[in-house]
Amino acid sequence: MVLNFNTKRKSFLVSVLILFGLCLGYYINVLFKTDYHYIYFLDDAYIHLAMAKNFAMHHVWGVTSHEFSSSSSSPLFTGLLSGFIWLLGNNDQFPLYINLVFGVGIIYFLNAYFSEYFKETKNIVIAVLFTIFFAVLHLLLLSGMEHLFHVLLITINILCLTKINYNKSTVFGFYFTIVLMGLVRFESMFYFVILAFCFLLQSKWKTAFFVISAGLIPVAIFCYFNYQQDGYLFPNSVVVKGTKLDFTSGFLIQFKNIFLNNLILNISFYKVGIFPIIMCLVFIFKDIKKYNFSKVIENNFLLIVISLLMICHSLFAELKGGFRYEAYILTGFSMALIPKMKFFFEDFKNSIKNKKLLSVLGLANCLLLLYKFGIAHLALNNGGKNIYEQQVQSAKFLNTYYNTSKIVANDIGAITYYTDIQLLDIAGLASTELISLNENKAEFDDRFETFMTQYTLKNKYDLAIVYEVWLGGYVPKGWKKVAVLKIQNKISVAQDEVTIYCISSEKLNSLRENMKNFKWHRNVQVKMIQ
Repeated sequence: MVLNFNTKRKSFLVSVLILFGLCLGYYINVLFKTDYHYIYFLDDAYIHLAMAKNFAMHHVWGVTSHEFSSSSSSPLFTGLLSGFIWLLGNNDQFPLYINLVFGVGIIYFLNAYFSEYFKETKNIVIAVLFTIFFAVLHLLLLSGMEHLFHVLLITINILCLTKINYNKSTVFGFYFTIVLMGLVRFESMFYFVILAFCFLLQSKWKTAFFVISAGLIPVAIFCYFNYQQDGYLFPNSVVVKGTKLDFTSGFLIQFKNIFLNNLILNISFYKVGIFPIIMCLVFIFKDIKKYNFSKVIENNFLLIVISLLMICHSLFAELKGGFRYEAYILTGFSMALIPKMKFFFEDFKNSIKNKKLLSVLGLANCLLLLYKFGIAHLALNNGGKNIYEQQVQSAKFLNTYYNTSKIVANDIGAITYYTDIQLLDIAGLASTELISLNENKAEFDDRFETFMTQYTLKNKYDLAIVYEVWLGGYVPKGWKKVAVLKIQNKISVAQDEVTIYCISSEKLNSLRENMKNFKWHRNVQVKMIQ
């Protein structure tokens, strides 16, 4: 036991040092590019911060202090941030600090999990680090987003699942993480349903019922609260970005299109999920030849759950965005597959010769790891710089001249966190008025132009700061184009140009003067439009 404890401690410390050493290097790199203040490489991180700030300081669940807006796709993470702001004051580095703790937690529980299968420090470290980098967790740690929290919960959940019959603490850990998981990411509902389904295949009716209840009741409570506020069950981001099925007509045609577009023709699915699924199928089919149905389910329970989860997630949720949405699934794949691949760790040379198919698939997953590592490097290297030069500079401009004004925008994080504006979000994440024009990846048309023209004039909006290309040529009548802000080396922003329009005609001249007088960052090219 002493030797085992020392091995676990050593592997834990080595893994922590490698992960945090890498993150520290990227952190310092960002500081030098953002005037020595760490900036997240996603504007979405500032949506969480804006909502947390307003909830803590103004008791308003919204990106602005003026109205409710269900803009957070992770109520629990936003609530956690809000608690820190309420206790310790407003600080935009809280997401980073929280993720550091989550990162340590993930390594701790991964280390405990793989220590059950490997006795050598080297093998435990390799298994932990492969899982971390396969799921690109260093990217998630520095993102300031909720995805690391999601990964931590599923890591604990799987660890407890493998020991669920050991004692009461593992049973508690299993169900408690399920209770939390749905409020961290709503995609977790796929996991609950699939878990329950697989328990039913084993005739574990009571366990299936408790899994569904523990997972869905907290989500249902939030949905009830949300519906009372804005008429939608889920947060705006889930409604806008999620795949929508209309059960009233053409259901089969809709499902066929979803199946083709989101799975079969989805290049991200092949980048992320196809090779791990094939590896799972290899082990499952191998057991089918030897055992009966119930034994196959028992031996491959986790492989089946995670494979079905990958497919459902691809069909009905996001499978892009720097690999962050599927990180919890990739962590699950690693935890399911690495113990099955134990022979590669113990006798690598013979395993390469005798397990050719698994060797090829394993190599493919290693190449995927390197590919994702490269993509993550691009985001971490210059993503924060992009956000600093585009979103943060826009926020500083608004804070200086239009801090309490009515603004139309599309990227809403930094500009709402650093100001007290009143907002109309053309993407619908903060404005329910625009949801119907954004659902199911709809493109703007005459309806959008008519609505925006009438709505912004009636409600006396001052200016718009948007990606012009997103308007699709349907610029509302009466909007006057004043300036274009351009940055270089676009990585983490949707477009390299932001356009500023004047909506209120009597403020046109003052807007032009403010644009000229503001001290823009040296890397922002400002083009005035006459």
